[in-house]
Amino acid sequence: MTPVSATQILFCHQTWQHQAQVQMCKTTPKGNQWLVTESTPFHPVSHIWPDHPADKGYVEYGPHTIPVVDCLTGAVELSTNTLFVDKEIPVKRGEAGWVFVVVHQLDTELTLDVNEHVTLHVDRQYQEALSRGHSAGHLASLALNKVLHANYWRKQADRLDELKHYDFNSYAQETSFVTEDCCTDTYRLGKTLRKRGLNSANMLEDLDQITGLVNEQLTQWLALGSDITIDCKGPLLTDSRYWVCDLGEEGIVEMPCGGTHSASLTEFSVITIELVLQDEQHIKMITTSIKQ
Repeated sequence: MTPVSATQILFCHQTWQHQAQVQMCKTTPKGNQWLVTESTPFHPVSHIWPDHPADKGYVEYGPHTIPVVDCLTGAVELSTNTLFVDKEIPVKRGEAGWVFVVVHQLDTELTLDVNEHVTLHVDRQYQEALSRGHSAGHLASLALNKVLHANYWRKQADRLDELKHYDFNSYAQETSFVTEDCCTDTYRLGKTLRKRGLNSANMLEDLDQITGLVNEQLTQWLALGSDITIDCKGPLLTDSRYWVCDLGEEGIVEMPCGGTHSASLTEFSVITIELVLQDEQHIKMITTSIKQ
């Protein structure tokens, strides 16, 4: 039995079609198939922080065209060749004797033969829409941090973002979810955040003003037309990756992120946010992008 190797990922490299060798094909509890290949252009949803949805697409196998209905993170215990998928994964990355893999869930009962080759096709239009939503979300969080830094902290916070502003996004974010050309973040303005120095009452009173300032900042950054790159520290799913963009401020932003992203700010005609008050302790930031 040939041991399974960790999946080499290609979704950071604007790759939408790729031929790869089958490493494993297992029947799912629902009767279709989990496919693991030695490399893939498909982005899987994270089992830890599922903010970025799975890619869509299909697999070509001989005469068969098979839809990919989901794409998940998996881990294989090498001693037993056992595949664990998504929330069933019992170990952290880097655990000796385990490899992490991308699991393509196929809408078929057909078992694909190990060591055969398949061609993987990613739905480019869908992936690019998610990429715009995710990159827009990063830009919006940085812009919001900058606006709040200037007027809504009464003392220095310990945590700074990549532009050296107090990192409200990191402190307050409870959830984040990317959809096509959109990113929705939920923030909690609790007692701990007030102790750290945020004037949350003033912030809530000024949501409209803050929204306007954030949108002005986003317009200024888009006008730069800077490239967006992903700095991959290795070829594997578990290797660190960083979203990199020059926003014309001190230093270049290098933000840890495992998702897919746009290749340039020129891909956007506009990015805007809306801040929505949910209750006295929660606000939602809805970031919307329109492609160029």
